[in-house]
Amino acid sequence: MNNPVVVLDQLTRSFEQGGVRIDVLRGANLAIGPGEIVALLGPSGSGKSTMLQAIGLLEGGFGGQIEIAGIDASRLGKDQRAAVRRDHIGFIYQFHHLLPDFSAIENVVLPQLVAGKAHERAQARAIELLTALGLEHRLEHRPSQLSGGEQQRVAVARALANKPQLVLADEPTGNLDETTADRVLGQFLELVRGEGSSALVATHNERLAAAMDRVVRIHDGVLEEILPA
Repeated sequence: MNNPVVVLDQLTRSFEQGGVRIDVLRGANLAIGPGEIVALLGPSGSGKSTMLQAIGLLEGGFGGQIEIAGIDASRLGKDQRAAVRRDHIGFIYQFHHLLPDFSAIENVVLPQLVAGKAHERAQARAIELLTALGLEHRLEHRPSQLSGGEQQRVAVARALANKPQLVLADEPTGNLDETTADRVLGQFLELVRGEGSSALVATHNERLAAAMDRVVRIHDGVLEEILPA
């Protein structure tokens, strides 16, 4: 694999609970290539979210090595980790976490302004993404005025606003009904592929995982490749 966007090398994570040590990750290894969309399968509690938090550099306490876009993130300080997240990673969660007092377009513009983009360019980018997701008629609506599927599509646009090399999605359609989930996932995959980003999508839904380029399963704290039938 040429110049992978993500490399995990013997990633470990343990917690203490009631005086008992719980090993959530036991030496997970993974490489994701440019433009590759990988499904991360596993039941609730298997460590999917913990792994995404590690790759997203959202918390410490992990052993092993994490490389993002050629940067060894394992040894970075807090500010350096924040810069890698800002410059290279987009996030989508099961719940959209949109800012309730801002419109759809403002929710997509704001992360670009934080990254230093001029307002006019940020607004043009937001309109481009929201239009691609079929929300051109909902630009000025606040989250409370949008359906669940529309809210999640705004979250997709926000995650892609700064053209990240990597998108991390944690059960991105888990809060939607099956029909809406299929539609949102299809639009997400089409847009990510069109942008040329890589993605790691955590899900427990094997049917949705089958729509992606490759599937890995987390089992007993390690990753297993699932080969096509």
